[in-house]
Amino acid sequence: IGIRTIFNVLGPLTNPAGANAQVLGVYAESLVEPIAHVLRNLGVRRAFVVHGRDTGDEVSVTGETVVAELAGGAITRSIMTPERCGVRRAESVGELAGGDAARNAAIIRGILDGTDRGARRDAVILNAAFALAAAGRAPDPAAAVPIAERSLDDGRALRTLEALVDCTNG
Repeated sequence: IGIRTIFNVLGPLTNPAGANAQVLGVYAESLVEPIAHVLRNLGVRRAFVVHGRDTGDEVSVTGETVVAELAGGAITRSIMTPERCGVRRAESVGELAGGDAARNAAIIRGILDGTDRGARRDAVILNAAFALAAAGRAPDPAAAVPIAERSLDDGRALRTLEALVDCTNG
């Protein structure tokens, strides 16, 4: 409908997989903590609810990200920057721009095959680091950054995409 509503948040909250760990981006900073409380009430054990102040519903590589971390039943609010996680800050949101479906597919392939080592790759690494930390693969996103980097550098992420394409006849 062209405007953001609560329905933009309800979809991820009604996850039929019953995920007990997740990263959930929200379109408004004011929703970060309330959504973390909802996740706790739904039985989620570990989560990061994020709002990039300049990118909206994802972790930002160009500025600050407001984070509500749910761990051990407690919710902690913080401000994260790319540098705090050991990731270089991109100069502008424009560096992350995509395009049509074919262009976006080429961008994804470039990130996964190592030919794109710029801001888009950094955005993937930083967002993946939050997911890895939520899943318990690292104690926090900063510690998960090297894991995400290795997944790209050793080709595992690309092989996973190729397996997905194969199994979906894509």
